Amino acid sequence: MDTTQKSESANQLASTQRRQLLATGLALGGAASLSMPLWAQGAAPIKVGHLTPMTGFLGALGEYAAQGIKMAADEINAAGGVMGRKLEVITEDSVNPQVAATKAQRMIERDNVSVLMGEISSASALTISQVAGRNKKLFFSIGARSDVLRGKDCNRYTFHVDIPVTVMVNAVGQALVRDNMVKGKKIFSLTADYLFGHDLTKVAKKFFTDNGGTLIGDELVPTDATDLSPYLLKIRQAKPDLIASNLAGNQVTNFVKQYAEFGLPYPVVGFNLNTADAWAAGEGNLGGIWPTVWHHDLQTPGSKTFVANFEKRFGRIPENHAWIEYITLKIMAQAMNATKSTDSEKLIAYLETGAEFDILKARKGYFRAWDHQLMQEAYPFTVKAKGQSKNKQDFLLFGEAVPAPNQSLELLATTKAENTCKM
Repeated sequence: MDTTQKSESANQLASTQRRQLLATGLALGGAASLSMPLWAQGAAPIKVGHLTPMTGFLGALGEYAAQGIKMAADEINAAGGVMGRKLEVITEDSVNPQVAATKAQRMIERDNVSVLMGEISSASALTISQVAGRNKKLFFSIGARSDVLRGKDCNRYTFHVDIPVTVMVNAVGQALVRDNMVKGKKIFSLTADYLFGHDLTKVAKKFFTDNGGTLIGDELVPTDATDLSPYLLKIRQAKPDLIASNLAGNQVTNFVKQYAEFGLPYPVVGFNLNTADAWAAGEGNLGGIWPTVWHHDLQTPGSKTFVANFEKRFGRIPENHAWIEYITLKIMAQAMNATKSTDSEKLIAYLETGAEFDILKARKGYFRAWDHQLMQEAYPFTVKAKGQSKNKQDFLLFGEAVPAPNQSLELLATTKAENTCKM
């Protein structure tokens, strides 16, 4: 079997596995689930409409997302549910922005969900947010990172859990400035050609300019592109001092692998890399400095327990999308129990109070009332020296949390004066 056939077979297998996962409906029961309590007599379940990409260039991340939210739902139900009612999570593949919007509307009208949540694609999160706004239904945008979702496209019914692109750029940027990698340097960037990538490169360009760097090239890369050699040839011709990746999903994996094959000598930094994509790139290929919202080596009691339980249940280390879906459902449950309601208006009012949430980090998180962004720590990471990793997923070296413990959680985020959000 040649390389192309192997690749096609692997893709078909992965696609089949994702369809099988969807076909199960991620039912919150069955032999693998925790023992469930008796529910309040006559109480209908609380339905949550969960949309996440299970196919396409973000599909591998969506698998982790689906597992994370399922584990949280089972734990909540095993502990008595929410207000004595069972949580029922309905998970579907969001596919693309148009399909995501259609499915969100259907979940509201047909399934009568109390809350919408999920998504990784910023483009799909935008269309779901618009559906939520029209229907006045609370939506937790869990994994979408575009600043415009918290800016000009914000709305009262959407809350944002993942770190936005401004925080991602600033988290890595601190290290770049410290190591004299920007001032007076020529920079060439590759950007994912969709909403998130466009937003990320806008913030990255401003950072480079503000810190004395010169962007000599920025290439838009289609999300379905797998052969990146044309872009690598342009980089070779440009001879930059630094390469900046504004790519997304498996684009990053493909870039890192092919960059290593080309043997180019220029240092690489990135403003977006999920740990699953880093693992897929492989030790010996990945280098540079990258940001993440969470990692499995975090040594807090809650995080260690989550990692151990996830690994025991699913047979693999959780990626950051598993963690963020897990803590978001717990946040929703806390809000419902505190308000004794599933009403979107009451839940929004509670979330806007600055209530704190245990997100398994050293510091608790809270939502800002004016843009609905969850304020939390982030982490820069690079790779370990050769020979130090214990296994194929142990080659990442995570830095200390930023902002530091003595700094405001809002230090790296967009300020209210800079933001265009009008609820």
